[in-house]
Amino acid sequence: MARLPKITNTYFMAIVATVGGMLFGFDISSMSAIVITDQYIDYFNNPSGLIQGAIGSSLAAGSVIGSLMAGPISDKYGRRDSIMFACFWWLAGTAVQVATNGYGSLIAGRVLNGVCVGITSSQVPVYLAEIAKRDIRGRIIIIQQLAIEWGILIMYFIGYGCSKIPGTASFRTAWGTQFIPCVLLMIGLPFLPRSPRWLAKVGRSEEAIQTLADIQAGGNRDDPLVIAEWEEISTVLAAERESIKGWRKFVVNGMWKRTLAGMSVQAWQQMSGANVIVYYIGYVFLMADLEGDINLISSGVQYALFIIFTTIMFFFIDNTGRRTLLVYGAIGMAVCHFVVGGLLGTYSVDVPEGVGNNANVVIKVTGSPAHGVIAFSYLLIIVYALTLAPVAWIYAAEVWSLGTRATGMSLAAVANWVFNFALGLFTPPAFLNIKYKVFIIFGVLCIGAAIQAWLTYPETCGKTIEEIEPLFAKGAPAAWKTRKGGSRLEAEIEAVLNRKARGEDVHADAHHSEDLEKAPATSEAA
Repeated sequence: MARLPKITNTYFMAIVATVGGMLFGFDISSMSAIVITDQYIDYFNNPSGLIQGAIGSSLAAGSVIGSLMAGPISDKYGRRDSIMFACFWWLAGTAVQVATNGYGSLIAGRVLNGVCVGITSSQVPVYLAEIAKRDIRGRIIIIQQLAIEWGILIMYFIGYGCSKIPGTASFRTAWGTQFIPCVLLMIGLPFLPRSPRWLAKVGRSEEAIQTLADIQAGGNRDDPLVIAEWEEISTVLAAERESIKGWRKFVVNGMWKRTLAGMSVQAWQQMSGANVIVYYIGYVFLMADLEGDINLISSGVQYALFIIFTTIMFFFIDNTGRRTLLVYGAIGMAVCHFVVGGLLGTYSVDVPEGVGNNANVVIKVTGSPAHGVIAFSYLLIIVYALTLAPVAWIYAAEVWSLGTRATGMSLAAVANWVFNFALGLFTPPAFLNIKYKVFIIFGVLCIGAAIQAWLTYPETCGKTIEEIEPLFAKGAPAAWKTRKGGSRLEAEIEAVLNRKARGEDVHADAHHSEDLEKAPATSEAA
């Protein structure tokens, strides 16, 4: 990228980088707002069951590919440039969707978009985790989730507005607006600095120290926080360079615990069943006897609730334990699933021809049970927005070591997208064949998520990402005995101040570790 002035305000960097998450949100609701419109049903011949499942899950299939690509690309070229690379896939996929001539090309376009989403969904959290101070890291990463939700809401109502356009121009116009956030992201990325931890990892120590100082202390390399954090980064990095190389590093010496935590928290985010509501809320509300514009507007309310309650968590996320939110969030979602499933199972009637002429929805409830289905669908999204939606991305970005973070987060994203794909493919046929039991299954899975979070996820809130490493080491306390906070960084800052008071050299030193000087060179600096 060209040499341009860099803006190092943490919130600005997060807002620009998380437009990558907005792309994900755009693609989600580019389908949910459109699949129940007459224009879509007529043009694509009322796709149902496996065909609609393939259309819905094709984004996730591409995202698996993108997630697998992301780690090596990010390690070689940097977190920021991997996001730029992803944008070109989005432009190609959106062009194919706009020009679609049938569900085959629609699936192909969504796969290409998915490659972009796979890269951005794994590497944007990595970038944010590596630039953020420990005491606002959760808040910074939660901006990614908010960007996803704003993308969903904006695109949903664009789709709703375009539903009033006759013919194929309806969905082509809606899908064409997906170019806009991508172009904005490509314009903003060159103004972001590279991750200081990635710069350290590839041997560009002077640049890493200066970037760390710019982000943390207004450019002051002698700030005690910068010195303490750089010493911690270089010490951890030197130790990692002595460790095992290749894929074995993800399973040896306690790393299997991190790999399990990072991948499983992303898998549970999908198996919680919330995205079934997000993707197919229109179908659920058809079951609750809402049709036409009432269905579309009621579905849009869900996305507004999503944003409101995730925004609330923005202010509390770094004061609340990750474990607490994961455990009790999963239990709360289980209750909502059981209630929705119970109401549909007890009070629904079969509609073999399809509710509202939609072949995917073959049961319906009316009256008070329908109101209960709507209320608990909303409540499920509220609980999800407060807990698993943001925390799964935060936790997955926190648990890896510096040497494994890019590829490790890619593995976590792969777990997310594999289950997203499977559930996207599963849900429309499941609505047809097992009907209300879909919600019972997801309720049971949420209980499983709560149990694993309690047993195997140590608390990471309030610690630097280097301090999280011992939580997974041999002899570490049991997960349920860990607590938020307790960072040793304050003591290290105090030690720097004491050394400074004694007249000792306390400058951040690019030669602090000989191992940093042995790091391989990489691509040109921007």
